[in-house]
Amino acid sequence: MPALEFFLHYRYLILFGWVLGEQLGVPVPSVPLIITAGTLAATHRMNWEASLALIVLASVIGDSFWYALGKRYGSSILQLLCRLSFNSNTCVAKTEGYFEKQGPMTLVISKFVPGLNTVAPPIAGEMGMPFGRFLIYDLGGILLWAGAALGAGYFFGDLARRSSVLLGVLAHFAFWIFVISVVGYMTVRYVQQRRFLKYVRENRMEIDDLKAMIDAGKKPFIVDLRHPLDYLPDPRVLPGAVRIGPADLAAHREVIPRDRDVILYCTCPSEQTSAKLALDLRKIGVTRVRPLKGGFDGWKEAGYPLELYVPAAMPKKIAEISR
Repeated sequence: MPALEFFLHYRYLILFGWVLGEQLGVPVPSVPLIITAGTLAATHRMNWEASLALIVLASVIGDSFWYALGKRYGSSILQLLCRLSFNSNTCVAKTEGYFEKQGPMTLVISKFVPGLNTVAPPIAGEMGMPFGRFLIYDLGGILLWAGAALGAGYFFGDLARRSSVLLGVLAHFAFWIFVISVVGYMTVRYVQQRRFLKYVRENRMEIDDLKAMIDAGKKPFIVDLRHPLDYLPDPRVLPGAVRIGPADLAAHREVIPRDRDVILYCTCPSEQTSAKLALDLRKIGVTRVRPLKGGFDGWKEAGYPLELYVPAAMPKKIAEISR
């Protein structure tokens, strides 16, 4: 059976399974397939309403699954999702920042922002959002996202239907155009991720080296990048560390020293957030900046000392350390 005929024969099952797979964390983009479904709807090979219903059902199942796991297991689920995501370098920090600023509206826009799609539901669960409220906002976002992609495909399919030449090309090569677009997207994201992880491996600081530096009295400028949600299990910080959120780090650029080592740490797998911000700081002239290998959890597991965080003392500590 030719590929296009096979796809058309199982089109609804493929659409449902593909979207569900993406929502469950499989790194395959479903937007190209949804656009294809919209195009086929314009040429009367698929039903637009049935396609939308299947997309909504698959998305709700996937999002509800992660919401439940986030509510029960918290940050451990977020770390798992970061390992599955091609956007793992910023996915959790970015989504937590969106929730802090936008609240439940984050669920409405999350489908449109790479990296937020899968991690938004478990963060909503971890934050204790009631399931009914979560479902309302999540459904709103799903309908906007699916409707936009299906509508774009329908518009293109309608144009093709009006042109016999374009319709002929689409009929013969639509499946392969879809395959090439998906493979191309995944290849680009994979290459970008590999380059980023190479930077992390080459530039991160070992935990033992940081401990030796502190013991030698070299006073590195240590920044704790964890989000407030990450402090709930353990509110302590590394010795002498200052707490600055990822979104606020650029605003504190004037207190970040240029003449000594700046160490960033977080709780993300492979130090993605700290490595990404280290790259950003290098662009503004902070050259001696490095992510800490293993982050907070690695330091803690090594048995090295931690100290309690005192919010009122932090501005003074920033001023003292930056001298």
